[in-house]
Amino acid sequence: MTTLDEALAALPVIAIIRAAGSRHLNSALETLADTGVRAMEITMTTPGAAEAIRWATGGGLQGVAVGAGTVLDAASARQAVDAGAGYLITPAVLPEVIGEARRLGVPVLPGAFTPTEIVQAWSQGAALVKVFPAGAAGGPGYVKDVRAPLPQIPLVPTGGIRIEDVPGYLQAGARAVGMGSPLLGDACADGDTAALAARAKRLVEIVGRRGSDG
Repeated sequence: MTTLDEALAALPVIAIIRAAGSRHLNSALETLADTGVRAMEITMTTPGAAEAIRWATGGGLQGVAVGAGTVLDAASARQAVDAGAGYLITPAVLPEVIGEARRLGVPVLPGAFTPTEIVQAWSQGAALVKVFPAGAAGGPGYVKDVRAPLPQIPLVPTGGIRIEDVPGYLQAGARAVGMGSPLLGDACADGDTAALAARAKRLVEIVGRRGSDG
């Protein structure tokens, strides 16, 4: 199984899959994988999330790290890991979920907004800290400012990030970025995987150009 670290080394982006239905869920995941996205977060608020995680990690996808997002309690954490989730992501600093993730032996990425919350998440055992909502917090400038006194904490800004914004966040020192609707669009609802593939390819190209430039 591909680890989150391996996936982010290949492409420092976590695709966030949040949908109102599950009809096109697997096809969206396949499209992301086929275009080079290597880390995916299936939110537990998505109908059929556990089944999709089980499918993806049971052989449906290759070379991809699949985790569960919007994990709000220990029971959901156990359900996700039982389905095969390789990591857990929360929208806030939730000690119950952080503790359960550590007990289960999987990385956890708690959501945090302020420097105080970021330090709390890290001190409780976060593998990485999701800065959320990053756009509202101030974008790449905020990430750069937070990293100045806290360079040891790997940050994953999420929320309000467009494809063209990704290089700026990475240059500011982000370990990776989380991307939802600007990448996924309505692919999980309408099954438009061609448009999804075009966005994902553009993302991969933009991040790749950044790497080759410097």
